[in-house]
Order: sequence, then C-alpha cells, then structure tokens
Amino acid sequence: QQVGFAYTEKNPVLGSFSLRVRRGETIALVGPTGGGKTTIVNLLCRFYEPTAGSILLNGVDYRQRSTEWLHANLGIVLQTPHLFSGSVADNIRYGRLTATDEEIIEAAKVVDAHDFITALRDGYDTNVGEGGNRLSTGQKQLVALAGAVIAEPEIIVMDEATSSVDTETEALIQSGIEQVLENRTSFIIAHRLSTIRSADRILVIDGGEIAESGTHEELLQRRGHYFRLYTQQFSSSATQAAFQ
Repeated sequence: QQVGFAYTEKNPVLGSFSLRVRRGETIALVGPTGGGKTTIVNLLCRFYEPTAGSILLNGVDYRQRSTEWLHANLGIVLQTPHLFSGSVADNIRYGRLTATDEEIIEAAKVVDAHDFITALRDGYDTNVGEGGNRLSTGQKQLVALAGAVIAEPEIIVMDEATSSVDTETEALIQSGIEQVLENRTSFIIAHRLSTIRSADRILVIDGGEIAESGTHEELLQRRGHYFRLYTQQFSSSATQAAFQ
C-alpha cells in the first residue's frame, strides 16, 4: 500500500506503489532495466524495507512478523542459484531439513530433475562442488527448484532466468517452474516473455510505476508497452535463429 523506496535520498525508485494480489495468483513483472522490478521483489523478500507505506500479508504489516516466519513462508529462486558444497540431496533438503530421502526424490521428480541426478556419478550423493560448480547452470536451477518444492512455501519469488541455458534445458526448467507455482502465490521477474504467457497478471513496470497490467492476450491487444517489448523480443529471436 503506497510503498515508497529509495536506495539513496536523491534517487527514489518507488514513489507510491500499490498492488493487491490474491492468494494463488501468479504475477509477472516485466519492463526495462532499472524500472523497479528487482526493487519490488527485494522489498517483498524484506531484503530492504519500505521507506514509506507498508507491505501487508493477510492484512498484517510484515514488519510485525518475525523474519523466521517470513522465510518459512517464502521461497526464493534467484537468477543465478547458489548451491553450497555438499551432495545434491543435501542441497534439496536445505528447503526443509526434516525431509526424508523419499520426499527429496519426489520433489526432484516434480521439477523433472530426477533423470539428470540419477545419471550423475553418485546420483543424489554426488557432491555439487563449491557454489555448485560441478553442475551446469540449468542443473543448478533444477536443484534450486526442487528445494523450493520441498519447502512448500506460501509465496514464491522467482527471478526467472533461462537465457543462459540451451532450449532443451529451458523446456525442463519451464516445466519445473510451472509445477512449483501451482496453487501458490508467485512473483516472477520475466526475462523471456514467452515463458510468462500463462501468468494471471503481467505488470509492465517502468519508472517505479505500473505502466500496464493485464493478461498476455489483453496486453497484446492494447498494442502498448508490452506489445512493443514482446514483438521486439520475438523479432530479435527470429533474427538470431536465422543466422544460426
């Protein structure tokens, strides 16, 4: 409600930003770099707190709740997932430390990670290396998604990044994302607009404000900001494909 935020006094990012989200709704945030998408997500995760206004969860200002409560109800999948040194199973179990081996395997199957994990030298016991450096970017994304599934959070925040993986892995990650988001309230920063067509609402964020809001079809019909972003990205992809 009327959230304002500035990293420094002279550079406000959000002026009076208001948004109401229903339980189970998927919200995609798109728009130019520096428009405020990441700031909105950082505030929701309470990496920062509003300098004005309030963020309410079920009608309660989240500053009145403990950070432990927030983290227990919030799942975060970052653009570049960071895994810790240990086994694949350990990294998935980090989402819920009491999870059994059977639950870990089930979570991996949900996000289509099971096949690549079992193909590893030691399967679920394979050490991922420092920061997960023994896995590819796509494999790290799938492990992070499995960790999000097993945590069973109420809210998922995702910096959806599939631009650095091949088409086959992108399809797996997208399938995993859809499984994670099912029946959960979610916020996705979208990089490839083709991946968020099914979002309940797409918000075009520009200058710290909602420039446009609607479904994929509604926004295309308006032929405004989103239409231009989508057609530019589509034509750029087509041009790249033509020269490959």
